[in-house]
Amino acid sequence: MISYKNVTKKYGTLIAVSDFTLEIERGGFFGLLGPNGAGKTTLLRMATTLAAPDSGVISIDGEPVGRNSTVAKRRLGVVPQYSNLEGELSALQNLEYHGRLYAIPSASMRARAAELLEFAGLADRKNDKAKTFSGGMQRKLMIVKALMHEPDILLLDETTVGLDAAWRRRIWDLLRELHGQGLTILLTTHYLEEAQALCSLVGVIDRGRLKLTGSPRSLISGAGEFVIEYYDGIRTAQRFFNSRSEALAEAAKLGREFKVREASLEDVFIKLTQKHTDNLERSDGLSVKAGA
Repeated sequence: MISYKNVTKKYGTLIAVSDFTLEIERGGFFGLLGPNGAGKTTLLRMATTLAAPDSGVISIDGEPVGRNSTVAKRRLGVVPQYSNLEGELSALQNLEYHGRLYAIPSASMRARAAELLEFAGLADRKNDKAKTFSGGMQRKLMIVKALMHEPDILLLDETTVGLDAAWRRRIWDLLRELHGQGLTILLTTHYLEEAQALCSLVGVIDRGRLKLTGSPRSLISGAGEFVIEYYDGIRTAQRFFNSRSEALAEAAKLGREFKVREASLEDVFIKLTQKHTDNLERSDGLSVKAGA
């Protein structure tokens, strides 16, 4: 289990993470959602000791994570948002280089690298320089590089950012298979479709604070199963309802073009973070003001 307890991190006067508490159970697939600048990357950096919290504790199975916590750090595999590959080295050499950093014996390292390249579908490109790979192939290589030392927790920071839809889904399939093998995964993303497709639990973070956690299905149900979407003359507005019939009945009163559809995790995210509208009306007549 990876645990954040009352964690706060400041950069000067900027509060990047504020009193953040979260527990991710062993074998879980947790998605941390938030807009750019919400604090997602800072949370991962603190877990990997690249940044230290100003207060609070991060632990793995009860062992606090710190600069000298070698055992805890070995249990983590990290895939950063930006490439950490050596472009002039081959795919195989990148994995072997990582293996040497973790003092993996040579025979075991070669066998592990061959196994992972086969698993990622990169075995036929093992001797090609990483810089010649497509963006999607590089992300696959980054993931299996993070697995070289056999961690049991995988931290991924915006892993599919910048990839086209086809490559995103290939990465999703790879992550599903890893999770099926028992790996605990913590994924940060701002692709809401990705979180809904992959994660058993998600948490929404905004301005450094954890606003809500739950399964994608439970968060959608809590907001309303159906949404009316329409342009009110100023912006695209949304209203949530528990049934399609309720949504249609209310939409008929609008006197303007509308769309009634099933609600998605993206709708819940927008409602919670209030980044795209400044007044999201609810079916009970209440409203949430931006910045409230």
